[in-house]
Amino acid sequence: MAEAPKDKKAKSKQAPQEEEILHIVRILNTDLDGHKQVQMAITGINGVGRRAAMIFVNKSGVDPHAILGKLPEAKINDLKAAVEVGGENMPPWMRNRRKDIGTGTDRHVLAMDLTMINREDLDLMKKMRSYKGIRHERGLRVRGQRTRSTGRTGAIVGVSRKKEGAAPVAKPAAAPAGK
Repeated sequence: MAEAPKDKKAKSKQAPQEEEILHIVRILNTDLDGHKQVQMAITGINGVGRRAAMIFVNKSGVDPHAILGKLPEAKINDLKAAVEVGGENMPPWMRNRRKDIGTGTDRHVLAMDLTMINREDLDLMKKMRSYKGIRHERGLRVRGQRTRSTGRTGAIVGVSRKKEGAAPVAKPAAAPAGK
């Protein structure tokens, strides 16, 4: 009878096993926090907001309120597939690259492609010397904001006060000229 309590202790130590959680989940070359809900975690990808995240989650069939790191591998792969397809699941008015300059189609660009395309657009504006390109080049406000009193950076411009309590610096006497 003395052996029975030992078995109960051994069983109680094994019982509180926690599920394995992935701390970081990688989708589209972006590290996502595995401790967040799926719908909020995938907003960490550039180009995916909350509404786009809901579209991707619903298309993949994953519970939006589930914790991303606790999902089985099959569900994570479904989510990856839905995100990689991107804008095909979205209505045209919701895509972030409408009437693309090169192709003329509506696209939804994600992750590193988004940063590269934005950089290319800026370089094109600078190259063709458009007003926006020139403003970007000079580091000034682009969208019509006032610049008379705000957005000042660099050296301080204006009148400076003399420090109070400081003794004036005496000039050395000039030597007499001629002799």
